Amino acid sequence: MGMGNRPFLVTFLLTVLVGYSQETYTLSEGSLLTISGTSTVHSWTVTANNIQGTMSYADNIKDVRLQVPVADIKSERGAAMDKKMHGALKMEQHPDVSFVFSEIDNSDGLSIKGKLTIAGVEKSVDLKSEILAVDKGYSIKGAKEITLQDFGMEPPTAMFGQIVVGDKVTVNYNLIFSKQ
Repeated sequence: MGMGNRPFLVTFLLTVLVGYSQETYTLSEGSLLTISGTSTVHSWTVTANNIQGTMSYADNIKDVRLQVPVADIKSERGAAMDKKMHGALKMEQHPDVSFVFSEIDNSDGLSIKGKLTIAGVEKSVDLKSEILAVDKGYSIKGAKEITLQDFGMEPPTAMFGQIVVGDKVTVNYNLIFSKQ
């Protein structure tokens, strides 16, 4: 092998070795994502019944991607509330809520930074989280308060404006990533 090929060979080997040191995990069935809020009448919680996601991990989190179909976010209060919530989330134009990882910050506990897209509006978020090793993977747990109007959403109303949802909601997550 000539000298001209050595840099290519070294680069190729480093790419292969680095690639193998990073493990990929898929979101498993035990994962839970809920959104809680208040209204002028009662507190409420809705659940994401379908969450898709992957995580890459080496010595720390290298990548996280999540996608939640809006149609699969359901309330315990039935179809009327679901319809209002899906409308507020602009489901017809933006059928998914998504999160794309950008970096980890360990300066003040674990913080996962990335881009959260809701109702077609993308915002940078900082998710204070706890990560735990679990059977064949990792659990990422935390909560994030968001303001609906920051994402261009009007808080839903009912009963001709007598019931108004609060502008702040809390997203609670316990995401379990497993090796497949």
